[in-house]
Amino acid sequence: MLEYSREILLDDIKGLDQGDLDYIAYEGANSIGALLVHIVAIEFVHQVITFEKRDLNETELAYWESALFLGEKAKEAIKNKPIEYYVNLLSETRETTLALLRSQKEEWLFEEHKWENGVTHNYYWLWYHVMEDEVNHRGQIRMIKKMLFNTP
Repeated sequence: MLEYSREILLDDIKGLDQGDLDYIAYEGANSIGALLVHIVAIEFVHQVITFEKRDLNETELAYWESALFLGEKAKEAIKNKPIEYYVNLLSETRETTLALLRSQKEEWLFEEHKWENGVTHNYYWLWYHVMEDEVNHRGQIRMIKKMLFNTP
């Protein structure tokens, strides 16, 4: 599902230029470019959580913060990049994810863990969330494209 979701996303953004990627549909909205980097940031965070069993360190958080939380910081920090920049980020991060997933046995996905707040989770749930987040933002990207290109 991760690969299927990514294939559809890449098809959805094919041919967008820098202006399209930086377009802000309305006050408070995120650009397509910001949403793409957010998708990458979420995947990177989940790599760290699941494979390194830790949260982001200060350096990583500083690097990814605008993409993780979006909003005004992202509007200023994530712009003026060509489509290739975003496609490369998406591809490099996914290649790392797939290599890391391949390094584990399938049973690993279902190992039970507890967060400090007592909530139980497993890696299957965490990686499902990565895919689900991407699909949700893909829907936003499609809506932004409709507004950008004035299509019904």
